[in-house]
Amino acid sequence: MQSISRRAFLILTILAFSGSVAAQQGWQPRVSGTTEDLVSVYFAENDKGWIAGDNGFLAHTTNRGATWTKVELDTTENINEIYFRNEKNGYLVAGKEMFQTDDAGNSWRKVSLYREVEAKGTPEFLSIKFADRRRGIAVGSILNSRGAVIDSLVLRTEDGGESWQRVPVPLKTELFHLDFVGSSRVWIVGDRGVVLFSDNGGESFRLQQTGVERALYNVDFRDSKEGYAVGGRGTILRTEDGGASWEKVTTSFPGTFMRVDFADDKNGWIVGHGGLILRSNDRGKTWIKQDSGIEQRIFGLFINKRVGWAVGALGTLLEYIR
Repeated sequence: MQSISRRAFLILTILAFSGSVAAQQGWQPRVSGTTEDLVSVYFAENDKGWIAGDNGFLAHTTNRGATWTKVELDTTENINEIYFRNEKNGYLVAGKEMFQTDDAGNSWRKVSLYREVEAKGTPEFLSIKFADRRRGIAVGSILNSRGAVIDSLVLRTEDGGESWQRVPVPLKTELFHLDFVGSSRVWIVGDRGVVLFSDNGGESFRLQQTGVERALYNVDFRDSKEGYAVGGRGTILRTEDGGASWEKVTTSFPGTFMRVDFADDKNGWIVGHGGLILRSNDRGKTWIKQDSGIEQRIFGLFINKRVGWAVGALGTLLEYIR
């Protein structure tokens, strides 16, 4: 009798533990320490990450997101993207400003990208990426005095961000995001279904045909052939030939998608408005909805084989538990 009771106790304990683990899987809310809209998240290492957003809000963690410490930055501009090319060298763009660190974020210095007198308007930078320690690209738009977009803006550096030169592009629409593969291939996405491509490291760009008119807010390439782009009204595009042709993926989700990121060649996630999170495990051919537990807009996503984080409106911070 005692043996039966002991076995029953062990079974109940195992079941309770299994239920607890299951309850902690998926997307779980975390405390960000702010009510500002958060737009970007990036982890340079598994334990060390950054979140950034409106009114110059910037915070970092050194304990895998258990706690976040606010970092004072000399700006009140909205931070649109934060990016590290390695553990020490990081960049963030905030309105017409860029900040750079070479000591893992212990200090940030302001870098002049483009003067308003050169732009004949106010530059606004939305995305920045580096192919290596010297070659990088920043994209965005030029605004008039009323805040309307009057031109596209692409800048290129070959000295690690110390100086930047403007690259002409064949359009005047707002550009939202870019991605590098290697040191020569670059894709930029923007308003009205725009995809720009360069195979010479950003020295020149040409348009790729997407067949869509909706804004494309984010692009992610796994290699020189396979890539994805997402945007307004449920737009999901995928390519298997480097963007020579783009295929529209049909889903039952009509919302606005803000970010796409693949942890490996097969497994990818999309986040967007209304707390929407989608997942694919077949190279983006089909997508299923995951429970985010929120209704706020989700703007930013970072995911790899070890960590997954999403950020959004009113300080929303979610961690993906496998």
